[in-house]
Amino acid sequence: MPPSIALALLFALALQSSSRINSVLRAIMLAPSMIPLVAAASLFFFIFLPGVGLFDYYLGKIGVRSVNWLGDPDVALWSLIGITVWKNAGYYMLFYLAGLQTLPGEVLEAATIDGANGWQRLRHVIVPLLAPTTAFVLVIALINALTQVDHVIVLTKGGPSNSTKLVLYYIFEQAHENFAAGKAAAASLLSVAFLLAVSVVSLKTMERGAHAAS
Repeated sequence: MPPSIALALLFALALQSSSRINSVLRAIMLAPSMIPLVAAASLFFFIFLPGVGLFDYYLGKIGVRSVNWLGDPDVALWSLIGITVWKNAGYYMLFYLAGLQTLPGEVLEAATIDGANGWQRLRHVIVPLLAPTTAFVLVIALINALTQVDHVIVLTKGGPSNSTKLVLYYIFEQAHENFAAGKAAAASLLSVAFLLAVSVVSLKTMERGAHAAS
């Protein structure tokens, strides 16, 4: 979630101005979100193939040894994280682009007149004003993190050594493979309760941001 949200904000800041080039770049950034996760996982299966995949091929060109991206317990989860970041960052960018359009221009102009540089405007003005947008994106990202499991089924099936056994895959495994309906129901209930709590906090943040803007 953190790299996806951070990249989404970075992309939105870089592409917020309206131009033909930015429109093309926005479409390129958004394209991965249009690809079904099963298809994306199948594509990355060939990219992650040890020794002959695209990653290992280009790493070999610069003298780096090959990595077992999906078979190493220390690397497999990071490989799955890379897929979800690639797929979701462009989608979250859309919300930040919309949020940037609503920022009061006079506040940014006042900060510039007061001598704030780009980093100071981002840290002390833009990011706080985008708090309601970030709260909304956080809820969407949490839902995706807990419900996106297709890539686990296609690529690792929870392995190696349970290093990629995400919450939804654990629920699926308990319900349909181990026939432990009680464990599956308990995990589902805890997941829904967690999402509900975060959603309530995020909605309160969005409400406070709306009142502050008005």
